[in-house]
Amino acid sequence: MAQTQFETVVASLAELCGEVYTDAVCNARAFLTGEAASTLRQLAREPIDFYPRRFQDRLLALLPRVGQAFAPAWAGSAHGATTETFREATKREMAPLSTFGWYRCGEGGRLYFALKSEHYHAALGHGFPGYDLLERARRLGIPNATHNNTRGHITRLLEEELVRTANGLAPENAAGLNALLASREPEALNRVLNLETGSLAVEAALKMILARFYRMQADRPAPPCAGRTPVILVVGDNEGHIGANYHGTTILTQVLRGMWSELRNSLEDAGALQVRAVRPNNMGDLEAAFAQYDTGATKIAGFFHEIVMMNYGALLLTPEFLQRAYALCQAHDVPVVADEIQSCAWGPDLYLFREYGLRPSFVALGKGLPGGEYPASRLLFAAGMDNGLPQFGALVTNGQEELASLAYLVTMRWAQANARVTRAIGEAYAAGLRDVARRFSGVVTGVAGWGHLSALLLRDLETAKRLAARLVAGGLDISAQTYKADCPPALLTKLPLTAGYEAAEFVVDRMAETLSEMVQGR
Repeated sequence: MAQTQFETVVASLAELCGEVYTDAVCNARAFLTGEAASTLRQLAREPIDFYPRRFQDRLLALLPRVGQAFAPAWAGSAHGATTETFREATKREMAPLSTFGWYRCGEGGRLYFALKSEHYHAALGHGFPGYDLLERARRLGIPNATHNNTRGHITRLLEEELVRTANGLAPENAAGLNALLASREPEALNRVLNLETGSLAVEAALKMILARFYRMQADRPAPPCAGRTPVILVVGDNEGHIGANYHGTTILTQVLRGMWSELRNSLEDAGALQVRAVRPNNMGDLEAAFAQYDTGATKIAGFFHEIVMMNYGALLLTPEFLQRAYALCQAHDVPVVADEIQSCAWGPDLYLFREYGLRPSFVALGKGLPGGEYPASRLLFAAGMDNGLPQFGALVTNGQEELASLAYLVTMRWAQANARVTRAIGEAYAAGLRDVARRFSGVVTGVAGWGHLSALLLRDLETAKRLAARLVAGGLDISAQTYKADCPPALLTKLPLTAGYEAAEFVVDRMAETLSEMVQGR
């Protein structure tokens, strides 16, 4: 097989962040340390190959070693002091000793392929060479930690880049970007909040939505929807229960997925908040929800959705369903929250909502875009939702880290340059999984998801668990979705974007071999 040809991306810190800025950085650093500014400027302008051929060649050379021992198991691992549930779930033999690209050397002495991209974090794999620019920035004294009132140039540059890409503007369209940034049109997607986790990004959107119903502080003016009960609309499971969605781990976002049921019932009994679900891809449920809850004493406050429901068997919401939902929301003045914490970076346009032609009020981003280098989420939102919630009291206490923002810019530069290639690889990978499903139809019932974010659906949970255990034993870091009783039995995968056709074919072949052994009783 011919080697995958990724587009070459070569850039310097000065090219990514601007020469005027990096010159100012170098002058400041020279003042602080006494170093020659000219030497520092040379470092800032030295280009880096983001994904050199020699790096890719080494990754390919290691593929046959997946699942094999590289050393004896390490016996000196610390026990830790976590909760009982964390302790029971910990697989110390798979914990990292060292990582490289798609690989993790576990404490048990075996080589694993990171088929879940470390749960979406390492979208470009471990040790992506382009992130060496972060070390260059650190060498020049650019800090990670900043204060909310001193958001640095790189963070503000990233905000502009997120607005540009989310609106589909070309890089050279500076006039269009400036006009968009200055716009006060309510639907203009031109605001960004910098936070640290996806949960906080979605929670910030929920706060802005609830601020249309309740005063956050006593000195605030009366909200436009005061006196009506807010109803949060979410995508539920195939039975209509609310537990299928996943929008974070703060209390209110957990309420949206069925946790804290006594608290939710108390809020509903008091007329303070209701949560209602529509079944995935069910047009009738959408129409009925708006007819029932967006009238009289109740008002649909917001519609929260993912596109690939990775916590519900990677179920993919259809364009037709979401476009109808957006049309109803627009007609009824209902904000939409597109939760792309898990799917951002993997979309050919960075965001899957653009693939669907949607215009959300909020877009929650995170995990994949900072590439696992830092915890860093972002909330893009429309100007009309900028309703004056106080900076410190309501929205953020930190999240303005400069190096985390630089990690975003590196990821985005490589992902955009390689969108055509990675789209084709994702399609080939999903097609390979569908072929496995056809070959083993007695065990595998189908394939769900989108490209790199795909899942094998199994006939029952026990089969899914047995297959996952065999694949892990063979070196594929994969897991069965077992924590939701009503979820379709599924094995979730998140193939790194840097994995080419060779790696995709390797994973598909390893799955087919393992299924063949299971079917034959070996």
